[in-house]
Amino acid sequence: MRTSAISGRPAVQQSKWDRVWVGANMATMVPGTEAYGNLLDSALAIAGDRIAWIGSAVEARTRLAASAVPCVDATGLWITPGFIDCHTHLVYAGNRAGEFEQRLLGASYEQISRAGGGIQSTVDATRTASSEALLASAAARARALSAEGVTTIEVKSGYGLELDTEARMLSVARDIAARVPVSIRTTFLGLHALPREYAQDRQGFVDRVSGPWLEAIAAAGLADAVDAFCDSIGLPRLAAPPTA
Repeated sequence: MRTSAISGRPAVQQSKWDRVWVGANMATMVPGTEAYGNLLDSALAIAGDRIAWIGSAVEARTRLAASAVPCVDATGLWITPGFIDCHTHLVYAGNRAGEFEQRLLGASYEQISRAGGGIQSTVDATRTASSEALLASAAARARALSAEGVTTIEVKSGYGLELDTEARMLSVARDIAARVPVSIRTTFLGLHALPREYAQDRQGFVDRVSGPWLEAIAAAGLADAVDAFCDSIGLPRLAAPPTA
């Protein structure tokens, strides 16, 4: 009984293959003599949404000589596992391209933020954007990542800084998978920055985000994980450190 070169499981019979890529180099990620488990001049067959068989291109061509299975010439190309982008902010509105020039001219991220730019600028735009607009722009970004081989995307909220918008961002992130063939994992980043309305109540903001807001997000099943941004421009210290 033949087994898969990757999993060790029984290989799917050739008669059930749907398509074969022949001549590719493959990064199997299985430890071996070559980096990344390289298989050079190899072939990969699929059946449905599963890998059915992996072997040499020579063997594949022999098997396919009298077969009607569609064959793709992948000579010189690489086949790799799907990439994972583990930190993105795909759901947002607005454009901060002008800040890039400011950074090139020497302004720090903190200076830009304190002048009204940075995270707060995007928060203002995101709060006023419709769910439809947020989804359309987020899906376009996801398509660009998918075209580069990304198959799983983590999407953080954090540009609402109010419960309704944070929940809406996470809901939109969940909907991306219906438009783009990727897996989506969502992260509630309610503590991304200190919004203007809490400028004089930092502890109150932290308490709300980590208490009732988090409870509401969890109850709605909108987040797979929780994150917080610990920086002077995000959530500054509640009190000055003691002096010597």
